[in-house]
Amino acid sequence: MFRSDSDKSAEFRNGMRRRDFLHAGSLSATGLGLTQFTGRRARGGVAKAKADANCIFLALVGGPSQLDTWDMKPGAPREIRGPYQPIKTNVPGIEISEIFPRMARIADKFAIMRGMYRTGEAVHAAGYQMMQTGRLFEGNIEYPHIGCVLTKLKGQRSDVPSHVLLPGPIGNTGSNMPHGQTAGFLGHRSDPFVHDPGIHDPGGPSQAPMLSQKAREAFDLRREPQDVREKYGLNRFGQSCLLARRLVEAGVRFVTVNMFETVFNEITWDIHGAKPFSPIACYGGRVGPMFDMAYSSLLSELSERGLLENTMVVGAGEFGRTPKINPAGGRDHWPQCWSMLMAGGGIRGGQIIGSSDDRGAAPKDRPTSPAEIAATIYKGLGIDLATELPDGQAQPIPLIEPGIEPVHELFV
Repeated sequence: MFRSDSDKSAEFRNGMRRRDFLHAGSLSATGLGLTQFTGRRARGGVAKAKADANCIFLALVGGPSQLDTWDMKPGAPREIRGPYQPIKTNVPGIEISEIFPRMARIADKFAIMRGMYRTGEAVHAAGYQMMQTGRLFEGNIEYPHIGCVLTKLKGQRSDVPSHVLLPGPIGNTGSNMPHGQTAGFLGHRSDPFVHDPGIHDPGGPSQAPMLSQKAREAFDLRREPQDVREKYGLNRFGQSCLLARRLVEAGVRFVTVNMFETVFNEITWDIHGAKPFSPIACYGGRVGPMFDMAYSSLLSELSERGLLENTMVVGAGEFGRTPKINPAGGRDHWPQCWSMLMAGGGIRGGQIIGSSDDRGAAPKDRPTSPAEIAATIYKGLGIDLATELPDGQAQPIPLIEPGIEPVHELFV
């Protein structure tokens, strides 16, 4: 297990529930071919190989409010519609929150999923298990992150890691449950390489002797012009998004970016309205602008450099927020309905998939589950949904539960 800012190792054991194993990332991949360790079922055909496909997964830790971001209800009563106003985008008929003026100018580059929902507890960890693995963990089974599956199946390109986690693992979100950011039963050799780009000293990993000079240079944000760094935002999330672009250019297949580490005593999407959580005003004052700068710069630069066509960019929280504003002036957890963003990797931008009811409380049409999003990412990466993964002890485990399909509408 290796983390770029630490020389301490940590052992991983199947079924372990400690947070410690999250603080390390694997530098190497097995590079085994699919036929060496997987079985196949008859469901679906073999996916077309996409050797150049990539994914950047932006984990919007805290759970963005659908009603204050990408699914506004301006005609609803004030206690439902909230304090923000919708603005027009460069796509006729699509409006988003006024907290995202830069996104509004590039709406043709991304799709909005407005019918997201999930079952299970309304807790952060359960949501990120489902969003990043397609499954809810059960018993001693910890399912692997999508990027870790990619590492296991396809290995590294050149001498850069296959999957990089920035700027660090999700920490305390109120439970001792894993967040789905490791390789789980696949073993630590398929874990992500973890690196914090830093703000004041954004050099490459200094304690990663296995990285080549070329790979170290890919991690070194000091090679970027200052105006580019400022365009993404001089904060950990903005610089992590910039680094994600650099890493994809260098050959990294999958980059996970956590927007925040915790939801406690920090301004995040988790707007319960009272300390230790955030007020709803932070969307307009800090969190919204932070995301707006980084996301719009990321999509624009990927497009300008010819990378967006082969790089899927996913922006997702773990649930939505309650339609009615609570007595503290905020919104609470609401897994029954929320919105998320999909772009690149063959996805057609400038469209909305699904809708919610007039309160933003439940999907009205085209309800979409986290498992379907996982299947969509696998499709974009060219991974056969009929793949079965070895857990080392029992029978192979299906990549995706039977009957789950990608969101095909995104690609047409």
